[in-house]
Amino acid sequence: MSDVLTNDDQELIEVARRTITERYKENRHHIGSALRTRSGRIFTGVHLDTYVGRASVCAEAIAVGQAMTAGDGEIATIVSVRHPRPRETYREIQVVSPCGICREMLADFAPQCRVILPAETGLAKPLVTELLPNKYFRKT
Repeated sequence: MSDVLTNDDQELIEVARRTITERYKENRHHIGSALRTRSGRIFTGVHLDTYVGRASVCAEAIAVGQAMTAGDGEIATIVSVRHPRPRETYREIQVVSPCGICREMLADFAPQCRVILPAETGLAKPLVTELLPNKYFRKT
């Protein structure tokens, strides 16, 4: 696991924070995500919260979809951040770990990508595959 964040990683965190700050809407968008492809392009997404939970879409999936749609799907690094809700006392936008479904999606589409996430020592940047022991793979 790599714990060394580069200037590009710090920029990616700031882009994710700026995205959710600009797009936050209570009960609609509270997670923002930013990814950098191997070509250096940055793509963003926001969580789409719905009243029917199964119809919700994670910010990571939106960002990956943006990159894939642009034809630049070789994802190098991704980060997600959470905007606090108005009733919460802690007001800082924090880096958060992707959910299990997003870990699976990232491992399917970008098994070599690194994920910036909280760790005991601050932030870490493991390979997404390190977050999924015994990952399921289809037999072809």
